[in-house]
Amino acid sequence: MRLADIPTPALVLDRRVLLRNIAAMHRAVSRHGVALRPHMKTAKSIDVARLALGATSTGIAVSTLAEAEYFLGHDLPDMIYTVGITPQKLDQVGKLNAAGAAIMVVTDDVGCAAAIAAHPTAPRTLIEIDTGEGRGGVAADDPQLEELAARLGPLLAGVMTHGGHSYAGRGAADMARIAEAERSGVAAAAARLTAAGHPMRIVSMGSSPTALHTASLAGVTELRAGVYMFGDLFQAEIGTHGDSDLALTVLASVIGRKPGSVLLDAGAIALSKDRSTAATTRDRGYGLMLDLAGQRSYGTAILLQAWQEHSLVELDPDAHAPQLAVGARVRIAPNHACLTAAAHDRYFVVEDGDAVVAVWPRVGGW
Repeated sequence: MRLADIPTPALVLDRRVLLRNIAAMHRAVSRHGVALRPHMKTAKSIDVARLALGATSTGIAVSTLAEAEYFLGHDLPDMIYTVGITPQKLDQVGKLNAAGAAIMVVTDDVGCAAAIAAHPTAPRTLIEIDTGEGRGGVAADDPQLEELAARLGPLLAGVMTHGGHSYAGRGAADMARIAEAERSGVAAAAARLTAAGHPMRIVSMGSSPTALHTASLAGVTELRAGVYMFGDLFQAEIGTHGDSDLALTVLASVIGRKPGSVLLDAGAIALSKDRSTAATTRDRGYGLMLDLAGQRSYGTAILLQAWQEHSLVELDPDAHAPQLAVGARVRIAPNHACLTAAAHDRYFVVEDGDAVVAVWPRVGGW
């Protein structure tokens, strides 16, 4: 089977680039002597997980309980459910743990910590620390930190943080600075709790940019990261990887032509409407059009508009690209791999050009 035989739109995964990106992260993490916990929120695939796990991996991170159930079914029990838990979800976590999982949950709320402690199948829990992102977590010096630990008691497994504010950085120096703030913040929280008599088995931090650029992981036991496996246009712009390290693309067909532009059958549902590159020096619209082999034969051919099932590509007048007839196949490099992959239920895996060597299912839902 070749990409020309597949109905469009479809999700294409280049296995060689995937393996190269995974190897780069393992090299970056191994020099610090800590564990890598691959975050599977983007991949949502056991086939990808098996490649991402390495000798220093302790388990995986997930962002939905549907992922947790799926990976448990594939004999990967050690998981951190990284979205703040609610009391209503504790029964489901308990059932999965009773079935053989070892799911740890996350909270930054004293009331929820009390609900966890009171639950008959209470899971081990991490306290979320805010180290600058401003999304979830308590600060390392927040008075609630020790109260959270006291409510959890022996269920407390450690602390975790997410350096999502690294996405606002530009270049290695920015990423190193943000990584150090992330590291020092979560390590300070762990040290404070240790001094108060709470053992810290896990001190977890992570985002792909900070994992790759951190200079020190003193006080940290593991790194979590996920989008590094696939890469995308935004991550390329902020320096997580190079322009040639995008493993994930969307296969599309030309369905219309006008002077200077083509219309494709992959729109917002297949690609997302993420516009993250608009905040960088190279705005890629809703994505960048590549040829069927995933090469930039069309120059800077940017998706300027995206409707539900259509997108309009402005052709590069300087590219001297071949004419694209209706029915021609192209591939789209996305701005945000996580959101783009979420709309698809499988990967069409390629290794050399447009030959499909495997089809890997993905799990969806919550």
